[in-house]
Amino acid sequence: MTHSKKHEEKLLLLWLEITFYEDKHFQGRHYDCDWDCADFHMYLNRCNSIRVEGGTWAVYERPNFAGYMYILPRGEYPEYQHWMGLNDRLSSCRAVRLSSRGQYKIQIFEKGDFDGQMYETTEDCPSIMEQFHVREVHSCKVLAGAWIFYELPNYRGRQYLLDKKEYRKPIDWGAASPAVQSFRRVVE
Repeated sequence: MTHSKKHEEKLLLLWLEITFYEDKHFQGRHYDCDWDCADFHMYLNRCNSIRVEGGTWAVYERPNFAGYMYILPRGEYPEYQHWMGLNDRLSSCRAVRLSSRGQYKIQIFEKGDFDGQMYETTEDCPSIMEQFHVREVHSCKVLAGAWIFYELPNYRGRQYLLDKKEYRKPIDWGAASPAVQSFRRVVE
């Protein structure tokens, strides 16, 4: 591969773009974003569809990256139900920084402060009850990659984005309780 070709591929990996539309099926007023935005609600009254042209994004229900969060990889979301949205309210977004270089590893613990039984994996888990025989996650260590915790099995319910670091208790990843029933890797 030539130097020029490698440079082009690197630029494509860095390209970030998301477009929010007021109406379903990419209609109505829209707002284009190519970097983190703490409050785009001033440009749109609602959000009923999204087109992610580049990167993976975390979009939030409220300004300043608060409220329900949804992780959206590149693709088209013609209605808010397609990103598991509860309603047409979104107000902020940020690009998910993926620096794993294809490496993923997570350790989950049945008790807080990394106590109790520990389970380690490098793969997605649609049901922690079926795979690990535990009902909740009280602490975890993300050793490589970025991960999403879901409060329900099969990647449903409230989502939490976890970067590479240690989480001693659920509040560290933004949850009020240890209700985690599935998780998966954030891949581009």
